[in-house]
Amino acid sequence: MDDLRGRVAVVTGGASGIGLALAERFAAEGMGVVIADVEEAALEDAGNRLRAAGADVLGVVTDVRDPDQVEELAERASAHFGGVHVVCNNAGVSAMSAKPVWEIPLEDWTWTLGVNLWGVINGVRTFVPRLIAQGEGHIVNTASMAGFISSAGPYGVSKFGVVSLTEGLYLELRDAVPSVGVSVLCPGWVNTRIGDAERNRPSELAVERNDPLAARAARGLHRVLEVGMAPASVADEVVGAIRAGRFYVLPHHDEAWLEPVRERMIDILEGRNPVRRPVPGSDVLVSALAEPE
Repeated sequence: MDDLRGRVAVVTGGASGIGLALAERFAAEGMGVVIADVEEAALEDAGNRLRAAGADVLGVVTDVRDPDQVEELAERASAHFGGVHVVCNNAGVSAMSAKPVWEIPLEDWTWTLGVNLWGVINGVRTFVPRLIAQGEGHIVNTASMAGFISSAGPYGVSKFGVVSLTEGLYLELRDAVPSVGVSVLCPGWVNTRIGDAERNRPSELAVERNDPLAARAARGLHRVLEVGMAPASVADEVVGAIRAGRFYVLPHHDEAWLEPVRERMIDILEGRNPVRRPVPGSDVLVSALAEPE
């Protein structure tokens, strides 16, 4: 899909971070934009910001864990704009826990997988049939470099799931409806507020953190995010991938990120057991965990 002007994009998690940057970039391309987010006040602010820049934008409060709300998002987008051409299943959260995988609270698994993985599943099930029916479109699912590099815990599991889901979706659509494109977005550290995602955790899935390591892990995460890639640069990569029909979108394509992925693949092919390999920023995270209270 080369010409984006006059088309319509839907972006979940669109009130901040990568989602807002995508919405702004799509608007700059002359697209109508639908932004969905669970955070109502932030969604209103983002919509006003986009409209002030001249965008035609619709904001829809949406909890992507709920398939009915994602269906309503699609219906409202179509009612407002008459159709949808680009869908970015981008909403994501990260539960701050430093516990080993067998001690992570069930609520963390439920919340993180609900947003990061089921949110994408719901987006695919809702929007792909519509894109197929109109004969064109492009889906972008946000995963992470954590979807290629083994890490225990809900976040890594969710992102591995998104990568697998999206690879399968690409192959199926390539054979059945090649005019509907698919990309998976896998950034490294990006300067977003995902470290503050707890602000949007549902009350029924609240967890009381008594482990001091969790606070240290949160500090480390904030430090690496603060010096992360600008969301606008990620959005530029996504638009380029949509135009080129490129599946893998790796904004952090330097060797420091790619080498651990390459070595993991070689380990698998050679039958070697997993090895923990450092990635950019891991020294900051380890240092934060070692800090005294």
